[in-house]
Amino acid sequence: MTGSHPVYLDYNASTPIKPAAVAAMTELLGRVGNASSVHGFGRQARRAVETAREQVAALVGAKPAQVVFTASGTEANNLALRGFPDRRVLVSAIEHESVLRAAPDAPRIPVTADGVVELAALEALLVEAGCPALVSVMLANNETGVVQPIAEIAALAHRHGALVHCDAVQAPGRLALDLTALGVDLLTVSSHKCGGPQGAAALVARRDPVALLVGGGQERGRRAGTENVAALAGFGVAAELAHAELAEAPSIARLRDALEARVRALSNRAVVIGAGQTRLPNTSCLALPGAKAETQVMALDLAGIAVSAGSACSSGKVAASHVLAAMGLPRRVAGAAIRISLGWASRDGDVDRFVAAWGALAARPARPVA
Repeated sequence: MTGSHPVYLDYNASTPIKPAAVAAMTELLGRVGNASSVHGFGRQARRAVETAREQVAALVGAKPAQVVFTASGTEANNLALRGFPDRRVLVSAIEHESVLRAAPDAPRIPVTADGVVELAALEALLVEAGCPALVSVMLANNETGVVQPIAEIAALAHRHGALVHCDAVQAPGRLALDLTALGVDLLTVSSHKCGGPQGAAALVARRDPVALLVGGGQERGRRAGTENVAALAGFGVAAELAHAELAEAPSIARLRDALEARVRALSNRAVVIGAGQTRLPNTSCLALPGAKAETQVMALDLAGIAVSAGSACSSGKVAASHVLAAMGLPRRVAGAAIRISLGWASRDGDVDRFVAAWGALAARPARPVA
């Protein structure tokens, strides 16, 4: 590994945990108590859980009672999509695998070449459904960063009597979140995407889903299982800090924009996917036709720089991106795309390191895509 220190540019996969979240977790890890117990130890644990619930609710402009804690964003998405069995599910073609696999037979809502859901196609699918539907569209894509018109989607879906679920795990600290303004019925957020620990997430629900996990009746019967008190405390702190982090979003966007301008100046082969659309301020999906995505990821890793190709939730594999395929990108572009995602600890020097290493890759002769 070269360079003075490793450079982490994979915030969309998992964000470095914030010190304040670590401190909150460390304190609770030294305590004992089940949040369902009625004695003093249990009540102390319950207070920690309910404080976290209030902090997560405040992050998205919801009521604490609407927050259902889960162990992951994947679980929250499954709870949303499988928790209304009487409804026909419709999902966008660019959703995370945790949505697509939770509803494998659901019709896919197409997207434009820029990665934005086609509203006319959604309306046609709603009419075709012929029964109450559940529409699932993410707020911002984890690979391209492209932001979806969720308020318009929700208004359209509601006119047809549908419920709307939104996977918003990439938004906290990057986009302002308000459940009422978005108009959605169900919203997924995840701790480790916003500076908290892995192992905690939430489904914010205006309508209660049918529980997938049953047992002790925790989370008001919506999700059974002993709460991970320490992880939830860390999640709550991270959710609170995400409000303050919004003020840093323009600075992160400037870093991202500088990175893109510099790589474009280095090579006319560079393609920034989704550049013409509203995107997350931290995300760049960058293709270098003639260089396979997996080759770029490995070469950058050897240079001490961590980036991704596609989603990070595919068992460590670099696979063809269904998102870029849904956008209709040619294989020579889609197969050469990597994702760079910055965050709260990113600095100018990180961009310098990336540009230097990427420039070395761009200087190599282009190879045809197999």
